[in-house]
Amino acid sequence: MLKRRTVLTASAATAVASALPSFAFAQSRKDAMVLGMILEPAGLDPTVAAASSIAEVTLYNIYETLTKINADGSVTPLLAESWDISPDLKTYTFRLRKGVKFQNGEPFNAQTVKFAFERAGGEKSTNKDKRTFANIGVQVIDDHTVVLLNKEIDPDFPFLLGQATAVIVEPKSVDTNVTKPVGTGPYKLDTYNKGASLVLSKWDGFRNPAQAKINKITFRFIADPAAQAAALLSGDVDVFLRPGTRIVAQFKANPQFQTILAGSRAKTILAINNARKPLDDVRVRRAILAAIDRKAIIEGAVDGLGVPIGSHYVPSAPGYVDTTGINPFDIEKAKKLLAEAGVKTPLELTMTLPPTPYARQGGEMIMAQLAKIGIVVKPQNVEWAQWLSGTYGNKNYDLSVISHVEPFDLGNYAKSDYYWGYQSKAFNTLFDKIKTTGNAAERNKLLGDAQKMLAVDAANGFLFQPQWPTIAKKNVKGLWKDLPIFANDLSALSWG
Repeated sequence: MLKRRTVLTASAATAVASALPSFAFAQSRKDAMVLGMILEPAGLDPTVAAASSIAEVTLYNIYETLTKINADGSVTPLLAESWDISPDLKTYTFRLRKGVKFQNGEPFNAQTVKFAFERAGGEKSTNKDKRTFANIGVQVIDDHTVVLLNKEIDPDFPFLLGQATAVIVEPKSVDTNVTKPVGTGPYKLDTYNKGASLVLSKWDGFRNPAQAKINKITFRFIADPAAQAAALLSGDVDVFLRPGTRIVAQFKANPQFQTILAGSRAKTILAINNARKPLDDVRVRRAILAAIDRKAIIEGAVDGLGVPIGSHYVPSAPGYVDTTGINPFDIEKAKKLLAEAGVKTPLELTMTLPPTPYARQGGEMIMAQLAKIGIVVKPQNVEWAQWLSGTYGNKNYDLSVISHVEPFDLGNYAKSDYYWGYQSKAFNTLFDKIKTTGNAAERNKLLGDAQKMLAVDAANGFLFQPQWPTIAKKNVKGLWKDLPIFANDLSALSWG
C-alpha cells in the first residue's frame, strides 16, 4: 500500500430560507442526510466527462475502483483484494474480490476490468485520463486475477487506479451510465430532479449491507452563498461541501455546526487560451501574470483560505519547488512587457466565469487589476454545463478562472488538444522523461524542472492552492478531513 468576509446576516439568511423548499425531514430522520453542493454534475459517468462534480456524487458510492484513495492519501484495496508490483514498476498483478455483483445483477470479474480499461484507453474514449489507459495492456489470468502492463514507470499508478476515471463499469450499462449509472457500490441512483436535487438510496444487493449507515442521501445544488447559509441554518441541508468561503466565519462561531478546512492538491488558476492572439505571445501572458497580486486575490476571492502558487503544482506534492518569484507582481514590468509585444492598449479580452464563488469573486478582482495595465476585460458569467461545453470543450474563451482538483495533472500540459492550447516540445520531452523515471529523487528533480518551465512560459496565471471548507451539523460523523481527491465517501457518514 502506498502513502502517498463577508458574513451573511441572520435576517438575510432567514429571508432566503423562507424562499427555499423544505427538506426538514433530514432533521428528524436519522436514516437520511442532505448534502449541499455548488456545482451540479453534467451527467453521472466519470469515464466520459472531466467534471469533478461527477466524482463527488458517484465515486465509491455508485461506482468502485480496484483501489481506494483515503482521506490521508493512502491507497488500500477495494475491488482488488491485493496486488503485486514487478521490480521494474511496470507490471501489476491484481487479485480481485470474489462474489461481487453489479447493480444490474451481472458479475464483476477480470473480464469486466479488461473491458473497462480497454474502453477507457480506446480510440473513441473521451476519458480525461485516456492517455494513461492507452498505455496499459490488460491480461486476464483467470476470473479473479488480472495483470496490468504499464508502458511507463508510474509510482502513483495504484493511486491513479483509485480515481473516478478508473471506475469499473459493466459492459451492458455503459451506453446509459450518464443518466442511469450502474456500479458495484453501496448506493444506487433513486431519483434525479435536474437543476435541484439528486437522491441516492442504499443498495440492498451490496456485498456488505452494514457498510452504509445512511439509507438515503440527497444532494442539493445551490450556487449562491447566501442561499447556502440559509439552507444550513434552516435545517434543509445537513452538510455543505465546499461552500462559498464568505459564509465560513459565521458558522465557525456557531456551536450547532462543525467547520472543516481541508487540505487539497487543487490549483486555482487564471486559464489563458494560448492559441489565441495576442495571448499566444509569451510576453503578453507574462504581462498578465505580472499585473496580478496573488495575495490580494486570495483575500478577496476566498477570504484568505489559500496559499500562493507560481506553477501548476502545490506545496504538499512531491518534488514541489517555489516558483512564485518567477512572475512576481510588478505593474511597471507588466506595462513594459505589453509594449515589447507591440500590444496597443486598451486591449480588449473576455473572461468566462463558472458559477463558483471563488471564480466570480476572483474574476472581478483580476479584471480590476488588469485594467491598471490597459487590459479591458469583459466578464461572461456562465452556468457549469456551459463552461464545460464552451470553454473546456470548444475552447471558446480568452481567460477563465477555475480550480483544477486532480492531484497528478501536470500531464495536461503535454496534451496538444487540451483547452489551454499550450504547445511546447520541450515540455513534452521533459514530461516523457518524468513518466519513465523510477528513481524518486531524480523524478522529483524533473518535476521541479517542469514546474519552472510552465512558470517561465506563463502557460497560465497560477494563483493559489485553496483550502476547501465543509460545514456540517455538529453530530455528523465520518467527513473527510483532507481532500487528496474530490470524493464524498457516503458509506462513512453517520449521525452521532
